[in-house]
Amino acid sequence: MSSSVTARYGLQRADSHAQKKESKVNSHVQNRTAAAPARAPQVFWCPDLVSTRDLGPAGVDAVLNLAGIMKARPVDFRKALIGRQMVMFFEKPSLRTRLTFEAGMAGLGGTAMFVDQTHERLDARETLSDVAHNLERWVDLIVLRTFSQQTIEGMAKHACVPVINALSDLEHPCQALADYLTLIERFGDMKNRSVAYVGDGNNVAHSLLLTCACLGSSIRVATPPGYAPDPQIVADAREIADETGAEIVLLNDPHEAVKGADAVYTDAWVSMGQEKEEAERARIFPPYQVNAELMAEAAPHAVFMHCLPAHRGLEVTDEVMDSERSLIFEQAENRLHVQKAILYLLLGGGDRLPARSAHA
Repeated sequence: MSSSVTARYGLQRADSHAQKKESKVNSHVQNRTAAAPARAPQVFWCPDLVSTRDLGPAGVDAVLNLAGIMKARPVDFRKALIGRQMVMFFEKPSLRTRLTFEAGMAGLGGTAMFVDQTHERLDARETLSDVAHNLERWVDLIVLRTFSQQTIEGMAKHACVPVINALSDLEHPCQALADYLTLIERFGDMKNRSVAYVGDGNNVAHSLLLTCACLGSSIRVATPPGYAPDPQIVADAREIADETGAEIVLLNDPHEAVKGADAVYTDAWVSMGQEKEEAERARIFPPYQVNAELMAEAAPHAVFMHCLPAHRGLEVTDEVMDSERSLIFEQAENRLHVQKAILYLLLGGGDRLPARSAHA
């Protein structure tokens, strides 16, 4: 969405004198904190967060601005979602995603319920539409962590309450939003900063591409041949970039990607559901390991990022993970603040819609 859309919906940045007490975790990298805007956006047009593409530039801006406000002044929002209920269905194990959503909803005064779906897929016992029509009558919001993006899209199609993608095989939008909040805290405006992503062109890479495009920043993604990001995601990111001025470069050489970068990012070489490919990937990916030698090619002030969990000694070395350049725990913390912002924007601005007919 263009700047005109930002103006149309009143999603404007503002300064604030509010100060955030620094975390003691990795405090050595918290030498710069973005000023929290003074006001939350009053209107939000996005009914679901299935994809970063749902947000567009103005929506990404709204989430990050509000996350900054909530991080600086959490007490102001303790009753924001009182009486609201959120259910989470997770087909994959989780530490950060589950706890940050639960803590975030509780911090806004709402209630979170968790359904462990790791033993079977969400639509194994009954159709997804039947599940959706039940849930929309009981809760105000649905969070899904699934193997298939189609499951999340199907739930959003059938349920009349908001649906949030907490991870799928295609995207991980909440993670990338938290990552860019972390980078903004570190560097300020990201328009003249670059991120180098090295490794598998997976769901995290997809969401980083889309978020970078929305912010008008720069990203260089280096993957082995045959492991590049999804072509449709790349095409969509480049379409957004044409509007925002973002720079998107796809490479195979990790050294070329990292050279002079402000941040170096990697993720697991084998995602959940790809275990059968582990031996083959272990043979192909070692040149893409982020180690001290590769980090030395980035800018002197460059930081290291990883969405976690990390496989130490594979995609990244302990030396880099535990260095003063690592922002991994800041990223994890910011999952909480970004997700609180998403919950508020999807639920805080209006009344719950009436239940949709099962025949609609």
